[in-house]
Amino acid sequence: MTGPAVLERAHFQHLLDVLRAGGYRIVGPTVRDAAIVYDEIERVDDLPVGWTDEQAPGRYRLKPGSDRALFGYVVGPHSWKKYLHPPAERLWRATRNGKTFSISAEPTASLKYAFVGVRACELRAIGILDQVMTGGVPADPSYAARRSDAFILAVNCVQAGGTCFCVSMQTGPRAASGFDLALTELIAATEHVFLVETGSERGAEILDQVPHRPASEQEITLARGKIEAAAAQMGRSLDTTGLKELLYRNYEHPRWDEVAQRCLTCANCTMVCPTCFCTTVEDVTDLSGEHAERWRKWDSCFTLDFSHIHGGSVRASGRSRYRHWMVHKLATWFDQFGSSGCVGCGRCIAWCPVGIDITEEARAIRASERLPAGGHDETA
Repeated sequence: MTGPAVLERAHFQHLLDVLRAGGYRIVGPTVRDAAIVYDEIERVDDLPVGWTDEQAPGRYRLKPGSDRALFGYVVGPHSWKKYLHPPAERLWRATRNGKTFSISAEPTASLKYAFVGVRACELRAIGILDQVMTGGVPADPSYAARRSDAFILAVNCVQAGGTCFCVSMQTGPRAASGFDLALTELIAATEHVFLVETGSERGAEILDQVPHRPASEQEITLARGKIEAAAAQMGRSLDTTGLKELLYRNYEHPRWDEVAQRCLTCANCTMVCPTCFCTTVEDVTDLSGEHAERWRKWDSCFTLDFSHIHGGSVRASGRSRYRHWMVHKLATWFDQFGSSGCVGCGRCIAWCPVGIDITEEARAIRASERLPAGGHDETA
C-alpha cells in the first residue's frame, strides 16, 4: 500500500460520488431525532457537520461543536450490525396449495454497502461479529453476503467521550486494521483536510479516483498527536487483568443484588451494543391460513422469555439476567469465541436509563477482593 495521503475537505463529496458510482449504497452518520444515527446518505451535507455529542451514564446530548468537523462526535445509539445483522429478517415463506404446500427460502441479500465513519472500536466489533456469524459451520449466509461486499471507510478518533474506554480494551482510538480507507480529520485556521491511510487494494483503487496528495511529515505527526490526545481523554477505564477469572470467582457476589435493584431489564444495553447478536424466531400466518412466514428478530438475554423453557425461565430474576450479560461480555465470550465481547464503545453506559456502568460494576467486584474482612470500599 502507498503511504499516507491528504484529502481536502472540498473533495470529500468526490469520494462519496466515486463510491456511489462503484455501485455502493453509502451509509454514514446523520442527525435525526436529536441523535447521530446511521442511515443512507448521498451528500456531505447529510453528515453531522458541526455537531458533537456529550455522553455520561444515562445521558446523551447533541450540541454544536466548536468547528465544522464532519466527524466531531464519538458514537451514537446505532451500530453497523444494523446493516450486517438486521433487526428483522425474513427467513422463508410458505404457501398452501390445496392439500400441499411449498416453501420458498428468502434470497440471500446482495446489498453492496459502503460504511462511512466507522470508528476503531466499531471495526473491532465487526471483527467480533465476523467470528460469531461466519466462524462456525455453517456460516450465516445473509451476514456473509452483506459483509463480503462491504467497503469500510474508517475514521480515527481525535476526541473521546465521557463513556469511552476503548484504550482499556485495546480497540482504539486508532483504526489499526480491517478497513479499506481510514481518515484522520485535521482542522486548522486555514485548512480542513483528512489524512488518509489505505488498508486494502480496493481502498487504493477508490482513492486513486479522488484528488489527493502525499501527506507531509508534519501532517502525519499532527494526526498521530491528535489520536494520542484522544487516547489520553478516555472517560472510563476497565482493568482487564484476570477479569475473566475474577468474574468466575464471584458468581454469588452481593454486587449482583445491588445492580439488580437499579436494572430495569429494558434491554437497551443489548440493543445498542455493537456485538450482541442474539435473536428469536417468529412464525406468522395470515387469517386464511394460506400463507406463512418465518422471521428472525433481535432478542435480548434481558427479556424474561429469552431463556423460557417448559417450566419457566432459566433466568427469572433481574439479578441473574444482568449477571449473565456482563459475565458473557467480559468472560465466557473468551471461552466461546476467543476474545472479549466488549469493545469499550461505552454505548451500554450512555443509553442505560438508570446509568448502570459496566466498568463501575467490574471495579466494585475487583475492589471487594482487596478489602480486609468486614471492610468497605468507598469507591464501589
